Amino acid sequence: MADQISGEKPVGVNRFALQCSIVASIVAIIFGYDTGVMSGAMVFIEEDLKTNEVQIEVLTGILNLCALVGSLLAGRTSDMIGRRYTIILASILFMLGSILMGWGPNYPVLLTGRCTAGVGVGFALMVAPVYSAEIATASHRGLLASLPHLCTSLGILLGYLVNYFFSKLPMHIGWRLMLGIAAVPSLVLAFGILKMPESPRWLIMQGRLKEGKEILELVSNSPEEAELRYQEIKLAAGIDAKCEDDVVKMENKKTHGEGVWKELILRPTPAVRRVLLTAIGIHFFQHATGIEAVLLYGPKIFKKAGITTKDKLFLVTIGVGVMKTTFIFTATFLLDKIGRRKLLLTSIGGMIVALTMLGFGLTMAQNSGGKLVWALFLSIVSAYTFVAFFSVGLGPITWVYSTEVFPLKLRAQGASLGVAVNRLTNASISMSFLSLSRAITTGGAFFLFGGVAVVAWNFFFFLMPETRGKSLEEIETLFQRDGDKVRVEKGAA
Repeated sequence: MADQISGEKPVGVNRFALQCSIVASIVAIIFGYDTGVMSGAMVFIEEDLKTNEVQIEVLTGILNLCALVGSLLAGRTSDMIGRRYTIILASILFMLGSILMGWGPNYPVLLTGRCTAGVGVGFALMVAPVYSAEIATASHRGLLASLPHLCTSLGILLGYLVNYFFSKLPMHIGWRLMLGIAAVPSLVLAFGILKMPESPRWLIMQGRLKEGKEILELVSNSPEEAELRYQEIKLAAGIDAKCEDDVVKMENKKTHGEGVWKELILRPTPAVRRVLLTAIGIHFFQHATGIEAVLLYGPKIFKKAGITTKDKLFLVTIGVGVMKTTFIFTATFLLDKIGRRKLLLTSIGGMIVALTMLGFGLTMAQNSGGKLVWALFLSIVSAYTFVAFFSVGLGPITWVYSTEVFPLKLRAQGASLGVAVNRLTNASISMSFLSLSRAITTGGAFFLFGGVAVVAWNFFFFLMPETRGKSLEEIETLFQRDGDKVRVEKGAA
């Protein structure tokens, strides 16, 4: 492996690679902020613009439906113009969407702004983890590739805090400021991202070998490691190992992602089919287990549990953001030590217990009209526990795992397909949760999510191989071992 040259112990994370990942992940802060701030803004939008419950569900979920479009476009776009310029494009779309939402004279304009930002979300959710994974060494890829999800959580927490403080402003000004100020960091990021290097793997796929190798030397811990990574990437890209570094015109090898969908969907090999199933599965279960219901509808859920004042609702919701951020931060250090598989199964197991407790607590609270203090307490603790277990495993691992399992040529567009499923599932939950709660009660909805989590645990137990400590090129072989059988490794090599 590139991280273990001549049996030496892997050294610390490369600072330049860390800095690049942090900058790339800032786009996720903006997305997270939009998610968090909308949970509070919708309370005032409903009152100010006289919207009904269906309009609120559409406004909440439209971001993810438009992100579905953005994610499907992002893979081919990033293969054509590079990972870095795709991040810039995402920032510009965020900025335009935030300006429209901050203006928001009526519901149609607000919806248009939300949709524009949603397309940016689709681009950001695909490209930031891919970029981080492609510049990271194998021993620290879990840390770097999980940074976008950590930044998303920081953004959600920031949105909750802004909700609390801006809720004291006049109603027609408060929610517009909540949504509009995201345009400022979007603009700053669009310019700041120009100082970042391009992904070395993308450069090498374009035949720009010299540039790719120079960047690998910057993001690796030694010249030997950079050389080994360079040779592995050339091999994965189908480039002759004898090609010289200054050979930059390789039209027969240069690729902008042509033919990838055919290899992914129409005629995949058995190994690619298993990769696709696992990647799509992890994206589906990330949201099908109900996290978006708590993040977006926290104030409404806690109101049903017995909290009535807006200040207390927003304060309790801030606690959700604190738990999410704290445990994702913890997960960034555990991913490369414990491994993806063990952490994910532990995470989902805890979620099953927490969702069952939350369903019970909310059922008892609603049946008593919100008068049972212990039911309120159980609901809050269970919601926090659910968010904690999600954030320490399923949350960040989804983005790490789905970007590292695809072969080099298929990575960008394969990851974009996973993000499309992610956003479609997210939209389905966010646009139907209120209706689902009316149909089977809020408590019943969380019992349902608990059942989905049981299915998820079994899915990953049987289908998910461990990838910790392996280079991206080595991971390509994980789904090809033992003939047509998936080799589920219990630990890293």
